[in-house]
Amino acid sequence: MTKKVLFIIGSLRKNSFNRQLAAKCREILMQKGAEISELEYSGIPFMNQDSEKPVPESISRIRAEVAAADGIWIFTPEYNFAVPGVLKNLLDWLSRPLVPGDFTSGTAIAGKKVTISGVGGKNATKNVRADLKKLLDFIKTEVICGEGNGFAADGTAFQTDLLTLNENDIAVLKKQADEFLKAI
Repeated sequence: MTKKVLFIIGSLRKNSFNRQLAAKCREILMQKGAEISELEYSGIPFMNQDSEKPVPESISRIRAEVAAADGIWIFTPEYNFAVPGVLKNLLDWLSRPLVPGDFTSGTAIAGKKVTISGVGGKNATKNVRADLKKLLDFIKTEVICGEGNGFAADGTAFQTDLLTLNENDIAVLKKQADEFLKAI
């Protein structure tokens, strides 16, 4: 059975380091027979209870994509030692009840298997991955590989806008991919 993995990239920047990391993971997962899709969520509204009824079409679409996935891989930068606002907004929407106001109706993301990776500066997204793990636990996902793996972009990456991964980095990603696919 082909495993369906949904990528969520916490940066909307077209050539972000995390988008480049996701591209490498796409290669790795596809070699292992997984089906990969990427969630487009740049146009969703800010989470606001006043906007939940009726559920915005963009949120219904996102919920359907999340429901169709066997697992979710989040790639995130660290903005000011925290979760990027666009990613937090998305997760807030996904954590809301499927039937507005009915907290027994479940959520789109509860019970989903999720893993985390991130590229950033010297601390390799350590803070955001720790915060994201807590948030994902709170919204009842099953986080695979703990806080995941972080990678530090070297100084030239910030000048060239190109992420370079070494053999060790790729080995770490392959191990994470293996553990994640086994779990889902």
